[in-house]
Amino acid sequence: MASSVIGSNTLASINGTPNANAANETRTTGTESSGDLNERFMTLLITQLQNQDPTKPMDNSDMTAQLAQINTVSGIQELNDSLGEINNQIDAGKTLQASSLIGQGVMVPGSTVRVGETEDGGVVATPLGAELATGADELEITITNGSGQVVHKSVEENVPAGVQAFDWPGTGLDGNAVAEGAYNVEMTAKVGGEEVPVTPLNYALVQGVTSGENGPTLDLGTSDSVALEDIRQIL
Repeated sequence: MASSVIGSNTLASINGTPNANAANETRTTGTESSGDLNERFMTLLITQLQNQDPTKPMDNSDMTAQLAQINTVSGIQELNDSLGEINNQIDAGKTLQASSLIGQGVMVPGSTVRVGETEDGGVVATPLGAELATGADELEITITNGSGQVVHKSVEENVPAGVQAFDWPGTGLDGNAVAEGAYNVEMTAKVGGEEVPVTPLNYALVQGVTSGENGPTLDLGTSDSVALEDIRQIL
């Protein structure tokens, strides 16, 4: 019996993609190389030729269309294979890059500053920072304790756009050292008296790296985990 160009159902089966007629079917698909696809397609084509009606053989235009389909499916699969390899290389590169950060301090979006005691009885606070899309005439920094009481307030002037780092000596409004622990940071940036967006940044130490479907994540201990793209500055 004469056969026309291989139908959409067959293409869907070969390419491992569902179509409208297969919406209610459950199919498990795997990854095939372009060579495997070519072999399957040629097998189907030869089967059609062997079982065609001798009195109504496939004409040249049909044969050409069949071969064109083979090349199209093969080309798509080769492109998918290449993209998959590129993605794997990118993921491997990101994981390697993230691993090199273990043991280093980084600045990430967050509003926590921590205060600890030094060996000589003093105090030290972790760095804090800000990320601004545009420069600011002034940047007001307010630090509060767990009870919401203000322990520090300062104003930075003419702050440029980008990531900026600031130091707080860990002293309160009275000039004395504050207690050890975590403190909250609030920032307000203004240009011409109008507020502009600002993202507070806090310090964290990279303690490990975990690989996942969405790329590597950095274990920051008490600061939870973040994606590699969340790193704003490496200290």
